[in-house]
Parts: sequence; structure tokens; C-alpha cells
Amino acid sequence: MAAGLRERKKHETRQRISDAASQLFLARGFDEVTVAQVAEAADVSRVTVTNYFPRKEDLILDLYDEAETLLLDALRDRPAGQPAAGAMRGLMHRLVAQRHPLTGTHPDVAVFGRLVAASPALRDRAREQQDELAAAVATLLAEETGDPAGAELAGGLLLATIRTLVVTPIRRLMTGEPAETVVTDLDRQIDRAFDLLADGLRGFAPH
Repeated sequence: MAAGLRERKKHETRQRISDAASQLFLARGFDEVTVAQVAEAADVSRVTVTNYFPRKEDLILDLYDEAETLLLDALRDRPAGQPAAGAMRGLMHRLVAQRHPLTGTHPDVAVFGRLVAASPALRDRAREQQDELAAAVATLLAEETGDPAGAELAGGLLLATIRTLVVTPIRRLMTGEPAETVVTDLDRQIDRAFDLLADGLRGFAPH
């Protein structure tokens, strides 16, 4: 029980810091806000902020751990014989159905997209996170297949595809397109994107 209470309090603290940071960044711009100001707004110490978010950029790009877990679990749990690309296709469809923030279909993603677009530091960190996720996927696939070169290529292709499927709807929403139109199109775009990969990755990493 004590461990559960500690975890809940840690989650609440992390969420309070994240919420305070988002409010400040949206009001002033990412580059105009310091970590110390975030700490003050969240009523915690600067050290506490950095313990939860080692990099300032991660206060906004804070879904990396969840993204990694979702990707790797989808690969580990896929049915026997299903290629890696099929597992990623299914995951993307599930996340779209949930309107998950990682799909670019959440109501707040247009605001988020503008914030990231306005900050070179955030854009750079987003690219780094994509590379890190591709490497994590490649490591798992290399362990399964014993083919590290093929796994690295597959990881890069899969994450590039997923990035496109996330970024494209965000950009469309930023231009003012209706959210329902964007979401409806996204399921079709997921299938189109993974169909394009099908020939190249059809037989790679059957589980």
C-alpha cells in the first residue's frame, strides 16, 4: 500500500510539473521560459523538475517512455508469424481509435504542433526521440532475428512511417481542417503507408 501511495504521489507531482510547464510555454513560448520558472509555478524545487524531466524539452515531449513501451509491447506480443510492420499497423489503428495523443488526433495537438514548430530546440529533440525509438525497435528485432543490419533498416523505416502518420494530421489540424475529417482520413493513410512497406518488409521478423 505504501509503495502504491508513493507511486501515486510521484505521478501527481510529475503531472503538476507538466501542467505548469505547458501553461507557461503556451503563454510565453518555449524558449522564453526557464526551468526555474516552471519549478516555481509547480511549487517544487528546480532539482525536482530535473529529476522528473532531465531535459527542458522533455517537459513538452513527455510521451517518449509511453511511446517506447507501446512500440516494444506491440512487437513482443504480436501473433506468431506476423511481421513487424503488421504489428505497427495494428498499433496505429488502435491508438487512432483511442484518440491517443501519440497519433496526432488529440484535440490539443494543433496547439502542441505550433509550439514545437516555433522552437528549434523542440524540433531537434523530437528528431532525437525518433532516432532513439528506432534504435530501441531495431535492438528488439535484432535479438529476434539475429540480423542487426536488417533490424536497423526496419527500425528506421517503421519509425519514419509512424512519424509521418503522426506529423501529417498535426499539420492538417494546424491549418484549420476539421478534426473529424483528419481522423477519418488517418485510418486510410495508415493502411496506405503500411501497404507501401509491405513488399520491402513482408517477410522480415516473423515472430
